[in-house]
Amino acid sequence: MASVGNEFGSVTGRKRRCGWLDLVALKYAVQINGVTQLMMMKGDVLSGFENLKVATAYNYKGDEIGHLPYNIEPENVTPVFKIFKGWQADLTGITTYEALPIELKDYIKFIENEVGVPIKIVSVGPDRTQTILK
Repeated sequence: MASVGNEFGSVTGRKRRCGWLDLVALKYAVQINGVTQLMMMKGDVLSGFENLKVATAYNYKGDEIGHLPYNIEPENVTPVFKIFKGWQADLTGITTYEALPIELKDYIKFIENEVGVPIKIVSVGPDRTQTILK
């Protein structure tokens, strides 16, 4: 994902960490910051995956929890993933929300429902013209 999304530090050139969406952490961020809408950047980078994963809970010391635990050390916390079907389409030329692959729209709808706020912007490429207003 880092090379496809051009995720490298601007000063050091080091690869940035990339991973699957963590809905538990996103819900918490939305809640404590009063977020009323979201923007999904780099939607085009998700193209080509057979499946996408979304962390919907954590296995914390043998129990499944839906909140951030106090101790998030890897030996205590394992993400619980929901799997979504990926898509193979090149999104970079798409200009309307309706033209996005159904799999991406399902992914967006799931995130909106889980987090409780709408995703109003979807980016499908690095250029500012590759921004879709929903």
